[in-house]
Amino acid sequence: MASTSAEIIAFLLSLSGWVLVSSTLPTDYWKVSSIDGTVITTATFWANLWKTCVTDSTGVSNCKDFPSMLALDGYIQACRGLMISAVCLGFFGAVFGLVGMKCTKVGGSDQTKAKIFICLKLFVLHFSGLCSMTSCSLYANKITSEFFDPTFIAQKYELGAALFIGWAGASLCIIGGSIFCFSIAENSNTPRMGYAYNGATSVMSSRTKVHNTIPDKTPPKHFDKNAYV
Repeated sequence: MASTSAEIIAFLLSLSGWVLVSSTLPTDYWKVSSIDGTVITTATFWANLWKTCVTDSTGVSNCKDFPSMLALDGYIQACRGLMISAVCLGFFGAVFGLVGMKCTKVGGSDQTKAKIFICLKLFVLHFSGLCSMTSCSLYANKITSEFFDPTFIAQKYELGAALFIGWAGASLCIIGGSIFCFSIAENSNTPRMGYAYNGATSVMSSRTKVHNTIPDKTPPKHFDKNAYV
C-alpha cells in the first residue's frame, strides 16, 4: 500500500513538473530590463527564446521575432534545444509512469512494469528535469555575467519569472523520478512469503486425524463390587 501511494505521489509530482516546464517554453519574461541606477523609466525591455519586446509607459508592447535561427547566439539555440527535449521527455515520462504503476491494469506483468519503471526513472524523468535545469541555468548565467560585467555598456537585464518556473518544474521532475526509484528499491527488498507443500492426504488419514482430534465425551462407567465376583 505504501509503495502504491509513493508511486501516485511521484506521478503527480512528475506530471506537475512537466506542466511547468511546458509552460516555461512560450512564457514571455525570460529576462527583464534592469532599472538599477535609472531615475526615470520610460520603457521596459524583455525577451524570451523566440522574440524581444519593449513596453512603453502607456502599456503598448512592440515585439520583434528573431529573424534567423542560425544567426542567433549559441546560448539561445542551446536553450531552445534543451527545453524542447525536456518537454518531449516529460511527455513520454508521464505516459510511461501511467503504464508502469501497479495501480493501473495496463503494461503487462510486474516484471514488465518494473522495466518500464526503470526506463522511466533513468532515461526520461531525470533527463527531462536535467534538460530544463540546464537550459534555465545557462540562460541565467548569461544574464548575470552581463549584469556584473563593468565593461558591458549595453542594456542590462535581470532574471525573469520564466526561469523560476522552469527551475521549479525541473525540480519536481527530478523529485518524482527519485521517488519512483525508491519505490522500485522498496519492492525489490520486500521478502516474499514461502509456502510449504506437505503432499496430498488420503481420505482415511484425514478422517483418522479428525476422529483423533475430537475429544471423547463418553461418561466414565462405574462398576459395582459384585462385577468382580
